[in-house]
Amino acid sequence: MKRCAAALLALLMLALAAALPAFAQEERRFELPEFDLPCRAAILVDQASGTVLYEKQADQPMPIASITKVMTLLLTMEALESGKAALTDIVPVSEHAYNMGGSQIWLEPGEQLTLDEMLKAICVSSANDAAVAVAEYIGGSEPVFVEQMNRKAAELGMSGTHFCNACGLDEAGHLSTARDVAVMSREMLNRHPQITRYTTIWMDSLRGGATQLLNTNKLLKRYSGITGLKTGTTGGAGVCISASAEREGLSLIAVVLGAASSAERFEAAATLLDYGFSNFEAGQAPLPADAPKTLPVRRGEAETVPLKYCLPETLLLKKGERAGLTVRLELPERAEAPLAQGQPLGLAVVMSGEEELGRWPVQAGKAVPQLDFGRSFRRLTRAALKL
Repeated sequence: MKRCAAALLALLMLALAAALPAFAQEERRFELPEFDLPCRAAILVDQASGTVLYEKQADQPMPIASITKVMTLLLTMEALESGKAALTDIVPVSEHAYNMGGSQIWLEPGEQLTLDEMLKAICVSSANDAAVAVAEYIGGSEPVFVEQMNRKAAELGMSGTHFCNACGLDEAGHLSTARDVAVMSREMLNRHPQITRYTTIWMDSLRGGATQLLNTNKLLKRYSGITGLKTGTTGGAGVCISASAEREGLSLIAVVLGAASSAERFEAAATLLDYGFSNFEAGQAPLPADAPKTLPVRRGEAETVPLKYCLPETLLLKKGERAGLTVRLELPERAEAPLAQGQPLGLAVVMSGEEELGRWPVQAGKAVPQLDFGRSFRRLTRAALKL
């Protein structure tokens, strides 16, 4: 009977939590600038929140050349994280990988490089042969790996994207959008920031120094704070880049597709990043010094419940807002049991001066079942004996 009662109570608490309002924070929207860029499509987003700060034809499907490799790298990072692969693994080279055109490191059939070396070749030199070799190693074959790429794109909500290969060579139907490129770039940088150990390499070598690598992303030498991410150039795509940079805690991603030249690609990306860093900053919302850690609970098995403040680690702010940030708490005097873990109990309202910037939930840090009659009687008895 006790087990059945506990199970029913757990189900009741879950249902209660599901029925309560989520107090979801709406994305803060900023007025988008109207300047134009020398490219077919572009977008600038805040890496942490995904907030769009500029866009031009951001949902128009088009070829994206070697920016495709961001997805190839993303799936490889996931394989490394899950233990399916290791950086020391030897990646064999097939005839298919050997026959890739475009940028490459001239892999030979049967040649063996480590996965670490292959990642370096992909990130620094945008090597198509290395990208396909890695795709075959992770997926078993390039077609199977491409299926995984499209499945991951669907999971991320990249509705304007369809991949046909792992390296980005022009192929009918191989398309994406500036917005979708920003989505997968965010996923890569937020989930697997270790990728920047490769994307920030300017020069390196393979094969004991016999093969020299020079990064295709010239912003590494020209732009302060650049962290990556991937360039791309083909006849169908034009000249493209997904450029990431970080300054004083603010991380931005600028995507430029279909520029006419490498110079215009880098100029457009730098223009977007300059706009972002000049007009925005990152900040933390400070909890009041007297913010309570617990809240009293009525008719609960515990007399108090710990509070979890769900404020984001960083907030995207207009330049100058950081200095005036405050947090106003809206909490009841007490909560009523039963409480489910994660149940919203109140709000943390972030203010910049008199302007409200957003509101985030304050949640129950753990579950508090309702006090049953037997336990309530024993508690009263113990209290009476102490008198």
